[in-house]
Amino acid sequence: MEKNKYSIIVPTYNERLNIALLVYLIFKHLRDVDFEIIIVDDGSPDGTQQVVEQLQQLYGEDRILLRARAKKLGLGTAYIHGLKHASGNFVVIMDADLSHHPKYLPSFIKKQLETGASIVTGTRYVKGGGVHGWNLMRKLTSRGANVLAQTLLWPGVSDLTGSFRLYRKSVLEDIISSCVSKGYVFQMEMIVRASRKGYHIEEVPISFVDRVYGISKLGGSEIVEYLKGLAYLLVTTQLFHFTKLFMNCRKKLPELSMVGIL
Repeated sequence: MEKNKYSIIVPTYNERLNIALLVYLIFKHLRDVDFEIIIVDDGSPDGTQQVVEQLQQLYGEDRILLRARAKKLGLGTAYIHGLKHASGNFVVIMDADLSHHPKYLPSFIKKQLETGASIVTGTRYVKGGGVHGWNLMRKLTSRGANVLAQTLLWPGVSDLTGSFRLYRKSVLEDIISSCVSKGYVFQMEMIVRASRKGYHIEEVPISFVDRVYGISKLGGSEIVEYLKGLAYLLVTTQLFHFTKLFMNCRKKLPELSMVGIL
């Protein structure tokens, strides 16, 4: 039986103060696992790439892959770029700012092995999960965004806006090919598309911790982008689903009439 290998894609922008600790923690918690870390840096001016190059000297360029880009091109395209360089049969996506603690990675892997899931996603909104370090307004904004998306899209997962996930590589490639979002909406679109395609999705409770170092990149523009993305997904997934259902019902009406049901 082929041994699993995990490619961990970490997009970065100005994460000089976080990336070394993140890499250390990944190695600490995945001692007996075959993995590589693919760091996609979008031209950070703070020296993030120089820190990653030092980490390559320490851990090896075969374990730490730096796949830099010239400028900020969006979170979604960062995942696509990293996926092109992934050699594992499973892919993990996670944030660089330590809000996604590597201690949960063994739980993700265990859940996938136990269930055979195509996707394992971290969730803040089940027993054992939570959020730490956010003020009340940000908690309400996040929770409200998630409830709104749940109501409109029926994704089949409890945390639609989370971005800490494990995918079968082949599944991620299939989902990404049908996604059009580029920013923070990309994670939401991926899980909705996966649900519509019928992929097996499992959840693991996680505690999301707000970044300790650096500045959050979530702002008003990202909230507007989220609302636009939600509207797009509503039109392209839900309305398409109902249209298809309606057309199937229309086709069956003559058949039902013939057998005397109508």
